[in-house]
Amino acid sequence: MQPSAPASAPRYDERLTAPRSWWVIAALIGISGGLVMLPLGPVPMLGGLIGAAALASVAVSSYGSARIRVVAGSLVAGDARIPLSALGEPEVLDAEEARAWRSYKADARAFMLLRGYVPTALRVEVTDPDDPTPYVYLSTRDPRALAAALGQDRTAGAGPEGREAQDQADAPTVPGTP
Repeated sequence: MQPSAPASAPRYDERLTAPRSWWVIAALIGISGGLVMLPLGPVPMLGGLIGAAALASVAVSSYGSARIRVVAGSLVAGDARIPLSALGEPEVLDAEEARAWRSYKADARAFMLLRGYVPTALRVEVTDPDDPTPYVYLSTRDPRALAAALGQDRTAGAGPEGREAQDQADAPTVPGTP
């Protein structure tokens, strides 16, 4: 028998980290900073090397630290927290379709957690009538797992009354019966 997971445990958790090549570029920027300061002497050269490498590393790390989580009845993507009740059905996008939704199909009002180095994505309609955002676009390496977590958390988030009402709504009705 396994212990049950706490209610606040994420059903899906992904960190969109920057590719390794970006870290190589950060190191090269550090070397460039050192070379710029080389004519001033060895101490300024070390300062330029360390300073430029640190700034480039902070930039790469902050851009690559975006997280996508499904936790406690909400989709948390970057700085956004969206209740699952305000979301429609998720649409898994392969590389070709994701590129289309990043470019000519994109809506300027959409919330996009976009990382160009991640080829696949998930698009979810926003069903809240008070929200002008038409959909949420999320770059993700495993869009099927994220879609499954959204669907699973939506049904698991309903209390006993919500599940009972959903079961009644799903039950077939016969005309002429109450």
